[in-house]
Amino acid sequence: QVQLVESGGGSVQSGGSLRLSCAASGYDLSSYSMGWFRQAPGKEREGVAAIDIYGARTYAESVKGRFTISQDNGKNTLYLQMNTLKPEDTGMYYCAAARYVSDYAMTPYYSYRGQGTQVTVSS
Repeated sequence: QVQLVESGGGSVQSGGSLRLSCAASGYDLSSYSMGWFRQAPGKEREGVAAIDIYGARTYAESVKGRFTISQDNGKNTLYLQMNTLKPEDTGMYYCAAARYVSDYAMTPYYSYRGQGTQVTVSS
């Protein structure tokens, strides 16, 4: 059974950094496309970043140059390094996994997702 557990969220000031982690179990991380999406209160889910099984990455325009998605197959862990955070980055961040699709915009619809970790950026 696929399980995803996020960690690393927290509260930071504008301009700060956080690194989110997603521990995967029940499957081989390298055989799935992975990604992150977020949801702010009262807003729709928004895809943030994705990485496919070949390591190709896609990002939402709003985070390009600030966020980096990566994975450590040996640890079966996905990461999201978030730099130069802005108040509009505030939200619940979810890790997601899917097969046969890899696009940041589709991450809210991936087959599997974790419970989320909260990120709050204050101005």
